[in-house]
Amino acid sequence: MSISRETVLMIVEALGGRDNINTATHCVTRLRLALNDEGKVDKEKLESIDIVKGSFSTNGQFQVVIGQGTVDEVYKKMVEETGIGEASKEDVKEAAKDKLNPLQRAVKVLADIFIPILPAIVTAGLLMGLNNVLVGEGIFYDEKSIVQVHKQWADLASIINLIANTAFVFLPALIGWSAVKRFGGNPLLGIVLGLMLVHPDLLNAWAYGDALKKGEIPAWNLFGLTIEKVGYQGQVLPVLVASYVLARIEQFLNKRIPDSIKLLVVAPITLLITGFLAFIVIGPITFAIGNVITDLFVGIFENFAALGGIVYGGLYSLLVITGMHHTFLAVDLQLISSTGGTFLWPMLALSNIAQGSSALAMMFATRDEKLKGLSGTSALSAYLGITEPAMFGVNIRFKYPFVFAMLGSAIAGLILALNHVTAFSIGIGGIPGFLSIKDEFWGAFFTGMAIVIVVPFALTYFYAKVKKIK
Repeated sequence: MSISRETVLMIVEALGGRDNINTATHCVTRLRLALNDEGKVDKEKLESIDIVKGSFSTNGQFQVVIGQGTVDEVYKKMVEETGIGEASKEDVKEAAKDKLNPLQRAVKVLADIFIPILPAIVTAGLLMGLNNVLVGEGIFYDEKSIVQVHKQWADLASIINLIANTAFVFLPALIGWSAVKRFGGNPLLGIVLGLMLVHPDLLNAWAYGDALKKGEIPAWNLFGLTIEKVGYQGQVLPVLVASYVLARIEQFLNKRIPDSIKLLVVAPITLLITGFLAFIVIGPITFAIGNVITDLFVGIFENFAALGGIVYGGLYSLLVITGMHHTFLAVDLQLISSTGGTFLWPMLALSNIAQGSSALAMMFATRDEKLKGLSGTSALSAYLGITEPAMFGVNIRFKYPFVFAMLGSAIAGLILALNHVTAFSIGIGGIPGFLSIKDEFWGAFFTGMAIVIVVPFALTYFYAKVKKIK
């Protein structure tokens, strides 16, 4: 669709005018703005504009939900009409960072690291789900899998599994690239660091438990100091901390080494020092911390399953509003690495569906054509794992759809927790999410899915009718 000059100027005016916009950029669906004073924003006027699907403030940024494709044209015309210089996401984040408290800054760092690698992880999750369908016993045949009945499919499943597992086997390399880049170092060194932590010469982290019981853990003897030769496959904390150290060492050396010999000195010394620290200090300590975090979450859900399911399932949407949900991606990956699955991610998937169901109910309950269209497209987006349009464009705006979505999600979270539903990977956080669920838990997961489709929809629809929403 073609965006008029008047529409763009209306958006700028509702944002408080040209002088109130410090920097601006955009992502796939939203304008991301660093404003001088968010108090000058006229949200009612902004959200009355046809192409605006909602707005919200998070992590020091004011974001306007426009929609995929359309947001590109809006941004270009905004730059043309106002003279605002084009900025990168990093520019906007830099302009907004002074508004953040220490906790928000920590969450933002995690988001900056994990969001860039999320497509690779989600893709791996989907492919692992496809492999699960092929090798899962009892899905289509009694006590047998597809590859057992149709043996010609076995090698195809094997190749799919190899492709799917790659992102998780070399997860430290992905995190190393993104983390070192975020901390201001050379991302290529981050990749090398991550690969170094999963080198084939090291004992595979997933075999550590058995090797420990047998007393067969290989080790280096460094001048009397014994260092275990253990890899960190699937681990998150070791590479995160090591990446920070690497970036700081590299920055320190870059400021002090002459340009003529930097190539020969900076990278080798940086990797050498970081490597020794990673295997001697960082790795063992963070590996232990990661195990403590895993044991804590597992302990909560083993001893207080009902409470854990209700709280996490019901309140996950609030975590999305604050941006805190990004911290749990690291927990999910840690759980997958340590226990073979995560019981948190299935609740995320159903929480997204619940928000979509509330938005869908608003489409049927309202007579307002704009709200009807926005609710329908937002619901579809949420069912496919993208909840911002539904949450910020519809549900939070009317409040009760958001509350009913959390209620439905809490009930579903209870069902999932009591049945110990786990996902073997992270996938699309919506209806396709069942592909990432272990097949023995499909029954409980589909029961939870039915709850988050029916309960939020029914409660929102009937409440809207009682309120006689227009």
